[in-house]
Amino acid sequence: MNQTSSIFPRSPQWESDGTHRIPFVAYTNEELYQRELERFFYKSHWCYVGLEAEIPNTGDFKRTAIGERSVIMVRDAQGAINVVENICAHRGMRFCRERHGNRKEFVCPYHQWSYTLKGDLQGVPFRRGVKQDGQVYGGMPADFKTSDHGLTKLKVATRGGVVFASFDHEVEPLEDYLGPTVLKYFDRLFNGRRLTILGYNRQRIPGNWKLMQENIKDPYHPGLLHTWFVTFGLWRADNKSQLKMDAKHRHAAMISTRGQGGKAAQVTDVSSFKESMKLHDPSFLDVVPEAWWGKPSVVMTTIFPSVIFQQQVNSVSTRHIQPSGHGAFDFVWTHFGFDDDSEEMTLRRLRQANLFGPAGFVSADDGEVIEFSQQAFESKPFHRALAELGGHEVEDTKHMVTETLIRGMYRYWREVMEAT
Repeated sequence: MNQTSSIFPRSPQWESDGTHRIPFVAYTNEELYQRELERFFYKSHWCYVGLEAEIPNTGDFKRTAIGERSVIMVRDAQGAINVVENICAHRGMRFCRERHGNRKEFVCPYHQWSYTLKGDLQGVPFRRGVKQDGQVYGGMPADFKTSDHGLTKLKVATRGGVVFASFDHEVEPLEDYLGPTVLKYFDRLFNGRRLTILGYNRQRIPGNWKLMQENIKDPYHPGLLHTWFVTFGLWRADNKSQLKMDAKHRHAAMISTRGQGGKAAQVTDVSSFKESMKLHDPSFLDVVPEAWWGKPSVVMTTIFPSVIFQQQVNSVSTRHIQPSGHGAFDFVWTHFGFDDDSEEMTLRRLRQANLFGPAGFVSADDGEVIEFSQQAFESKPFHRALAELGGHEVEDTKHMVTETLIRGMYRYWREVMEAT
């Protein structure tokens, strides 16, 4: 792309062929953001929509989003899961307003067009017109066919109780999209056991949607920003760890094995380490290793572009990224457990979820730094961020002192966005 002398460039101005210096305009340009929606959320990619456990019965539905488009995940009478766009085929109204519910059919309140749970149009009021004084007035044209006017139906894929959908019916199979490396960690968490829904959190974060993908691909900050992590040893630079990516570098897994915490040479000069900090309620650290973990106590898996799968000790959740303009996104947490959990384990998962929700001892920090970063990007769009820890390369590592996963994501981003 041609360079521009304007301080408000229409396209990112990358300083080199690498991705270790990210132009601020990648987070601030609205035209670029619209291109991201089209290329990452609406074409060629699978996006997360929910968990099968959220809609266990016929007619159960969940309203959610892919990019900025409202969609509905619903279970039909045959037990199949369908995902349809929440836009009436008549006048384009978003007809579903509830977040969750149960319906025998979907009816648009504007003109009462009705649809099956598969998204097929089944009823049009006054389709044959109205009889008056022996005459028939109005009605749809003779060549009107209900089969031509159903809801937009998305391609659906499920695995391990997780539901993905795509507007692009030519998208590659889900397993190929995830790739064998990341699929291993996906299957570790979603290993066939029935899931149970424990609750939800929602927050609006005033920052570009990519910043949350970056945040969970960034092992540099947790042991520095998060006092809780470094002080109590849940995530520290001296924990045994691995960083792994798929072949295209768009998805990643950050894997960490909890150390013993306490004082260590690696953390004595870290300001967020508070040796004197004690817990009034020690049950927050009531961590019980589970057989399915293997050795890692934490695995954070980012599936580009829309979701993070969290296993932070006994707390497990999905974190759904829903963009809202170039400078904000909704972040929806679904906390879950497993059908064979004991009452004690369920209580433990709920308690530990308080560490990681929007107001948690850890995740509140992330929302704040993303907001402050976006403010800076907007004020200086001609500048750039650095992602040079660990060098300029993109590669898997066995340590956390690197920003390689961020560089990898932007290598993929540049390729798809044709940003040169």
